[in-house]
Amino acid sequence: MSTRRIGPASLTRLLGAWRGERTGPAYRQLADGLRLLVLDGRLPLDVVLPGERELAQALEVSRTTVTAALGRLRDDGFLDRRQGAGARTRLPGGPGERGMASLLAGSEGDGLIDMASAAPPAAEQVHQAFVSAISALPAHLPNHGYAALGLPILRETIAARYTRRGLPTMPDQIMVTNGAQHALALMLRLTCGPGDRVVIDHPTYPHAIDAIQRASCRPAPVGLPGEGWDVEGVAAALRQSGPRLAYFIADFHNPTGRWMTPQTRTAIVEAAARARTTLIFDETLIDLALDLPIQPYAFDEPDEGLVRLGSTGKSFWGGLRLGWIRADVPTIQALAARRSSIDLGTPILEQLAVVHLLGDEDATLDARRAMLRGRRDHLIRAVGTALPDWKVTSPPGGLSLWAELPAPVSTALAATSERFGVRLAAGPRFGVDGAFERFLRLPYTLAPEVLTDAVDRLAQAYGRLQPGQVSSRAHQGAVV
Repeated sequence: MSTRRIGPASLTRLLGAWRGERTGPAYRQLADGLRLLVLDGRLPLDVVLPGERELAQALEVSRTTVTAALGRLRDDGFLDRRQGAGARTRLPGGPGERGMASLLAGSEGDGLIDMASAAPPAAEQVHQAFVSAISALPAHLPNHGYAALGLPILRETIAARYTRRGLPTMPDQIMVTNGAQHALALMLRLTCGPGDRVVIDHPTYPHAIDAIQRASCRPAPVGLPGEGWDVEGVAAALRQSGPRLAYFIADFHNPTGRWMTPQTRTAIVEAAARARTTLIFDETLIDLALDLPIQPYAFDEPDEGLVRLGSTGKSFWGGLRLGWIRADVPTIQALAARRSSIDLGTPILEQLAVVHLLGDEDATLDARRAMLRGRRDHLIRAVGTALPDWKVTSPPGGLSLWAELPAPVSTALAATSERFGVRLAAGPRFGVDGAFERFLRLPYTLAPEVLTDAVDRLAQAYGRLQPGQVSSRAHQGAVV
């Protein structure tokens, strides 16, 4: 297996404005910037960094600064130096897969306010759902417990849910998965091969980018305009790049929270059909409509080529780890044939719990939406008071604000904020090629008093940055 390396120019672009923090020594600022790249997944694990001399030249700092920064990272467990082999990225607990770093970074008990994860706590009804599931479990114990497509009763429940919302669906069109991320990985395996392009809206969910790249595919980003989606840009990307797959978050987009109109959906579906590209709508956040009712499916579905991913993670609780794929019957059958090489099905107990939750979901989701609506409005007021030069708009749904900063200092701010007790996911984590240094995702999933504390700490960290003094040299490579 060949050794994975990153060149000094590429690493410099990833670091962006790492020297925005003026009150600390340069070596510590550099160490913080590199550590953040590892934690949020933009710098993969088990990758060899450039040598100290060439990195110092690329960053225009002394070799002593680089040596001290890398030494700090080795002491903290983020680098593994082997004689003659260079410094290799790792996590304190040992090497792992790309994308796991951002999850491990949000571990409980580290004393930081976690604003990197947009995940609310469990709905009150989740506990009762598992009580009900345990009562129903004995009826399934005489069977072997493997179901590649999912329990029939859950597939029927999910199909009926689509039908109630205006999209007639049969149980044979449903596959139950271990969350929407698992569903996306299955679709990538089914439709794509190494080097294939996948059209995405940009920014987008970071673990979707991880999954695409892990499948040896190339994201083909189409930037989001000030409002809505760039339909002409999407159509051009579908027409020109020959993608096998296109992936969009149409319902309360992560991270921006925007919602795609039926007219835009129709245009994108038609463009994908013309390009013979399989289109995925990720509906993970569809239940979290805060300023409008859940919209019915309002256009004619094609017989094939359009796939919908669903999940219970944001609607009820991420710990359920249960999602599904809705597609045409041949696609579901093809997925079932390939799934056995990855796993043999979704745990029965979780499936039974979700049957209970979906069977009486209205009250649960109404309470969920009311809670998030209040927290969203609270966070907007807090940001407006403490950080008045930041631009935030109220999204119609979802779990986060997409804040525009006055200067491209997102990475530097994310590194600095941990000293003030707040963990953030920098804007470039939601894009490719270092984009979105001027943006920051701010989830409103925490309690109001915690959000207030987090914004106060964030304002202190931002003030420490003194963004007006960041040099133009430090801004090079930032993409807005």
